[in-house]
Amino acid sequence: MEILETRKHHLDQSRAPIYEALQKFREMRVVPFDVPGHKRGRGNPELTAFLGEKCVGVDVNSMKPLDNLCHPVSVIKEAEDLAAEAFHAAHAFLMVGGTTSSVQSMILTVCKRGDEIILPRNVHKSVINALVLCGAIPVYVNPAIDARLGISLGMQREEVAKAIAKHPKAVAVLVNNPTYYGICSDLRAIVNMAHAAGMRCLVDEAHGTHFYFGNGLPVSAMAAGADMASVSMHKSGGSLTQSSFLLIGPNIHAGYVRQIINLMQTTSGSYLLMSSLDISRRHLALHGPEIFHKVVDMAAYARQEINAIGGYYAFGRELMNGDSVFDFDITKLSIHTLDIGLAGIEVYDILRDEYDIQIEFGDIGNILAYLSMGDRMQELERLVSALAEIRRHYQKSPAGMLTQEYVEPVVVMSPQEAFYADKISLPLEESEGRVCSEFVMCYPPGIPILAPGEKITKDILEHIQYAKEKGCSMTGSEDPDLQRINVLA
Repeated sequence: MEILETRKHHLDQSRAPIYEALQKFREMRVVPFDVPGHKRGRGNPELTAFLGEKCVGVDVNSMKPLDNLCHPVSVIKEAEDLAAEAFHAAHAFLMVGGTTSSVQSMILTVCKRGDEIILPRNVHKSVINALVLCGAIPVYVNPAIDARLGISLGMQREEVAKAIAKHPKAVAVLVNNPTYYGICSDLRAIVNMAHAAGMRCLVDEAHGTHFYFGNGLPVSAMAAGADMASVSMHKSGGSLTQSSFLLIGPNIHAGYVRQIINLMQTTSGSYLLMSSLDISRRHLALHGPEIFHKVVDMAAYARQEINAIGGYYAFGRELMNGDSVFDFDITKLSIHTLDIGLAGIEVYDILRDEYDIQIEFGDIGNILAYLSMGDRMQELERLVSALAEIRRHYQKSPAGMLTQEYVEPVVVMSPQEAFYADKISLPLEESEGRVCSEFVMCYPPGIPILAPGEKITKDILEHIQYAKEKGCSMTGSEDPDLQRINVLA
């Protein structure tokens, strides 16, 4: 009630309380007999020379004038209230453990051991990690597949409805919105279905910060009526890496969420990360529509130019079908590469090694150039030119190339049960038919090919081997080279 009453008078979005408090603190010249031990940088001159005096000078510990992230009562609470208003949420929590901790806090808030949660299988590893921690049981809704692009799409309404009908005791439905490629589900419909069945709706909105501030973009989680949403401010919102927001709607108890966050998150919250959230929220609240209008225009231009090269397919809203691709994030520059005979990861490597262009990721058949507020037209021109040259110099026959990113899993037991079960290590090629007890994924994007509790099939082994041969960064397994894999004993 307190937050809602305050919001009637509208908060001053030009404020940045944490930043302002740190500025005031800097002027006070307080003598530090607390942590961190570098003592405003004096104790570690190499670090200070690298990061700068201004940066290390505000790398400080919680103290009364600066509030405490675990139990905010002053400037951090003000920053949270401002963020809640800017994102149209009932409450916003500053997260300094990345959107991973935000996603895990969402799931641990609504799930306990043995609870069922409905979710797509192409979730980020952080979602399944949370199931390992709390013991909830996943009810997977396999996403639709685009046969040409080989990518998983959004959740189909009919499939969500079937899962809800078959699992009426499930406590929540979780939605990826948007996916890494920019695909959006019919979020409003899924929220309404979940609520009609007495379930919560959680949204992994890691790649959708700009939905809250741009015009003509897909609906945001809070606008769709979702109960909780995890928002990666550091991805498209401009804050420092590892900073994020957890947003909640009016029917979630903020005090309990805070308790869950405090189970998951550090007690030594970084003021560099928190102030970056504070300043970036202010920037978006004041200038967001203008910023993302430019991003949309740049993405549209790049999409047109790349498609004119030939061989590539920079896909967009033409994929929309009213269901599994209900909407599309037009700021995402997702590009299909297989028609020039190169896997996405091969184009990724050539761009970096030969052209000094670092894109977000490359996988079996696609690349993603992540566009946001810091991009300029001249860099886009350089990307387009490089892609044209790569086609001329490296194009080959696409025959024999793997096309599908998503391999449907065979779930044998819960992630928690499998992760903590007795296990043995086998050579990867000898593991077919066994039950996996660890993760295997390409990072980025960090969506598991295998998760604990899933059967290792011939298709999955072929996918892993192909991804390794093409140069994908395989992570998650105990063996860093993925020559061996842990399976149930």
